[in-house]
Amino acid sequence: MGSYRKRFPVERRSLNRAIENLVISGAFGHNGKMPIGGHPLKTKLAVFALLVLVAFSSSAQQPSRKDALLDRLAGSWILQGTIARQTTTHDIEAEWVLNHEYLRLHETSREKNAQGQPAYEAIILIEWNDASSEYRCLWLDSTGGGGLLVPTARGKRSDDEIVFLFRDKDTDSGVNTTFAYSKATDSWSWLIDNNDAGKLTSFARVKLTRK
Repeated sequence: MGSYRKRFPVERRSLNRAIENLVISGAFGHNGKMPIGGHPLKTKLAVFALLVLVAFSSSAQQPSRKDALLDRLAGSWILQGTIARQTTTHDIEAEWVLNHEYLRLHETSREKNAQGQPAYEAIILIEWNDASSEYRCLWLDSTGGGGLLVPTARGKRSDDEIVFLFRDKDTDSGVNTTFAYSKATDSWSWLIDNNDAGKLTSFARVKLTRK
């Protein structure tokens, strides 16, 4: 993995040197001086090649969008609804990170604790896995730790919904979390249910609207 990650800066430097050499040799001649009378055709070819190389360099560095539905979750959101039978409002900032491999959500409640900090805070990472044709989600929050002990949730897409199952370690219980997107309103609904060996109990019903 180390050599794979280090290769890209070297390739960019080589490409930049090639562009510089192309400009010098094509537009100014091999001695770096503008030839008397000029060489219009050679100069045009050099400029054209330069534009192609620059376009290739830019496109090669642009991250690809792996999943159009997940991309609609990127942005700034206000979460409102009920969690554990309590009305609440949270702020969410969602952005692509690590070369567009993961969507990171930072969720903070507007309610504060005794220390003046958000009563709830979470860092959520979501990715699309091509090999298994499913989503993976890691959800870390401020409710007591232990988030890294629980396996990452797997999610399947159905139309404009992603259904994640967060399983408790070595048990059949866990949490079902559904992310449902509405194209009509460009909003999301999150439905979170406790799953006790297949028996579902509602825990949260919230809606995300863009700021």
